Amino acid sequence: MVTRLLTHPASQWHDMPPGHPECVDRIRVVEEALAAPEFAALDRHPAPRAAEAEVLRCHPQSHIDTLRARAPAAGIRPLDADTHIGPASVEAALHGVGAACAAVDAVIAGAAANAFCAMRPPGHHAEAETPMGFCFFGNVAIAAKRALDHHGLSRVAVVDFDVHHGNGTQDLLWDESRVRFVSSQQMPLWPGSGAAHERGAHRQVTNIPLPPGTRGAAFRAAWTPALAALDAWAPELVIVSAGFDAHAADPLAQLALEVEDFVWITRALCDLAAARAGGRLVSVLEGGYDLDALAACVAAHVRVLMEAGQ
Repeated sequence: MVTRLLTHPASQWHDMPPGHPECVDRIRVVEEALAAPEFAALDRHPAPRAAEAEVLRCHPQSHIDTLRARAPAAGIRPLDADTHIGPASVEAALHGVGAACAAVDAVIAGAAANAFCAMRPPGHHAEAETPMGFCFFGNVAIAAKRALDHHGLSRVAVVDFDVHHGNGTQDLLWDESRVRFVSSQQMPLWPGSGAAHERGAHRQVTNIPLPPGTRGAAFRAAWTPALAALDAWAPELVIVSAGFDAHAADPLAQLALEVEDFVWITRALCDLAAARAGGRLVSVLEGGYDLDALAACVAAHVRVLMEAGQ
């Protein structure tokens, strides 16, 4: 079995203002890292453009229409203080959704052991009708809904270790009893959500707030009981919001993880998938804004995926 890598040039069509942390260079350094000889065995596929019907699994038509209407014919327009839209931004976001859904299809069909989607813009901050935090559509939430409603799965785990809380994923899956959503995040930190008492309509949400300065040992200790609870629930598929901005070098937050901590959480999630889900795991790139740290973390993350998929 192989690890599938989904990418698309559309990730570079989505431009941002000069100096913005969610820049085209993010995807450039990821693609350069994964071009190394050790990654030659990756099963590389272009990310398809998602049909709007996929987006409608989580967002209303009005959300899509509003984004299209606000996209400028040229230049870049702010949607809020952090999130900007350009002429090709919606197209890039649709390819991001398409990557996550195609990855789900591949691992469920047995065409790949697991998959990594190296796409931008990210998605885990997009709420049902609100683009925010550099995000337009909830990629992982939509992929989870596809696994449930198109493929007929009954238990999907969605896991998020980005340093910022996946408020959008939580919003989109708040009423979804067939999903367990587990998220660790620095607190306090933007967007301000992610407290432990936020549990979802069916108490299916687990938030793990971490104080600034948290290092690897505390991160691992906090995740260990959550992983054990997921193992007991026995998911049929694991979907990961893989944000690498909890790295100590990241400029947008104050956690202090190192590459080996991302190796640890990736291996733990692969072990969970192997024990309960036939190895089926889909990972979707979210944050990570120090370019050197992002490249190193993605390489380490994909290396573990490839080892698990053998």
